[in-house]
Amino acid sequence: MQPMTARRACLIWASLAALAIAALLASVCFGSVWISPRGLDDPLAHQIVFSLRLPRALAGFACGALLSLAGALLQVLLRNPLADPYVLGVSGGAAVFALPAMLLMLPWWGVDAAAFGGALVSIGLVLVLTRGDLWRAEPRDVSPRLLLTGAVLAAGWGALITLMLSLAPDGRLRGMVFWLSGDLDGVERAWPAWLAVLVAMAAVLPLAPRLNALLRGDVLAHTVGVNVPPLRRRIYLIASLATAVAVTTAGTIGFVGLIVPHTLRLAFGNDQRMLIPAAALAGGSLVTIADLLARTVVAPTQLPVGVITALIGAPAFLYILLGRRRGVR
Repeated sequence: MQPMTARRACLIWASLAALAIAALLASVCFGSVWISPRGLDDPLAHQIVFSLRLPRALAGFACGALLSLAGALLQVLLRNPLADPYVLGVSGGAAVFALPAMLLMLPWWGVDAAAFGGALVSIGLVLVLTRGDLWRAEPRDVSPRLLLTGAVLAAGWGALITLMLSLAPDGRLRGMVFWLSGDLDGVERAWPAWLAVLVAMAAVLPLAPRLNALLRGDVLAHTVGVNVPPLRRRIYLIASLATAVAVTTAGTIGFVGLIVPHTLRLAFGNDQRMLIPAAALAGGSLVTIADLLARTVVAPTQLPVGVITALIGAPAFLYILLGRRRGVR
């Protein structure tokens, strides 16, 4: 693999940025009705683009960037390439609180507030249950305990979600299932997700050199001067809050935080200074393209965007695993 120089990193970022722009333009132009840039003079086309398609595309891109960024951070924190933003139960907590709000027919802001509150509750539970590990002063591998705690909590949230779906009336069930599968239909406000992207990137990018050291183990990171416990807590909180904002905006979209950082790592190496911005651009592009497919593949019927990401992500991930296995042999 070629060494990661500044010039090569810029070329990768520029290529991914071009892909992101192309995905956003395609998402705005294509749909049940084709709208060209020249057609924006038509009032109806103008309303379709700026009231429906553009907010949805921007929100989808921001959610994809947040999920991919969270996946990259958790894979560093747990030192596990199969770590996923939902592995710590954040999405399950959001869903458990959001589904009752849907059953009570609360307005959109009530559902969003409930989802974000549930994500914060899940984050707090993991922090309490692993307090002795995340706050431990001496260098020690805490990833197994953290991973196990999150997996158990996610399983508990999943049981509650199944119970609520079983008891939900038929008239509400479709909307609840779509939200659980990831749904960008009706998203009107993209700015909260974009604000979260900017804040998360500003908080993470200065940590990239320390994340490279942490990848080699807590003991080695400690020997080169990294204060490991505060770094662990910061990574966990940034990844969890990024996931919470994404889930609040678009429901539970799977595979993005798993497949995107893992693929970039295999292709370009594991330097977090390059990987973190690249993951945000690639994750946003993936969700934008997946949402475009969800709107058009069986138009006028719309599919949950999470279904498309799963159909793309699962075969791609299996191909990567089989390719690595053949390479090892």
